[in-house]
Amino acid sequence: MDVFAGTFLSAAAASGVARSFAARHLPVVRRCVRADEDALLVARCGRPGGGPRGGRLLLITRRRLVVTQESGLLRRLRLHLHAELHQLAGVGWSVDPGRSAVDLAVTAVDGVRERFRIQALRPELVDRLGDLLDEAFRLRAPGARCGGAVPGGGASGGVPPRGAGWPARGPVAVRVAGRRVLPA
Repeated sequence: MDVFAGTFLSAAAASGVARSFAARHLPVVRRCVRADEDALLVARCGRPGGGPRGGRLLLITRRRLVVTQESGLLRRLRLHLHAELHQLAGVGWSVDPGRSAVDLAVTAVDGVRERFRIQALRPELVDRLGDLLDEAFRLRAPGARCGGAVPGGGASGGVPPRGAGWPARGPVAVRVAGRRVLPA
């Protein structure tokens, strides 16, 4: 068993994805991911306004984001989104403990804004989902947690001009209107 297969199944089990659902989506996902990649997050997801769960599977590795979709009647699988993480723009998510959900929004290479709701099976998993997204998109500054004070925040909506007080290493997560976003 390669690295991806082992981490895919364990990440799916940790998020509460049924083994049969994950196994059905595995052939489509495997075509997009290399054997040496490890799966950070595997979860069922849907549209924020389209009900709590959908026939979509979201996979995040350290290199890429893959979303597969299952059709309603015939249950045919298709690739919905496949992009490397560095190609995504406007990445943001909000953790909603009241609904036990995380809303993820990304802008793909083609400029289309995609939104996904990841529903946690148990309320205590919501923070874990947020931490996994932090890890995947590397939004934490060394020694800092997301959602903290933003240097230069204020009238500009919390996003200071580029280079104004940002650490020299890596991007910093910024909280704008309750959402974590990566500065432009």
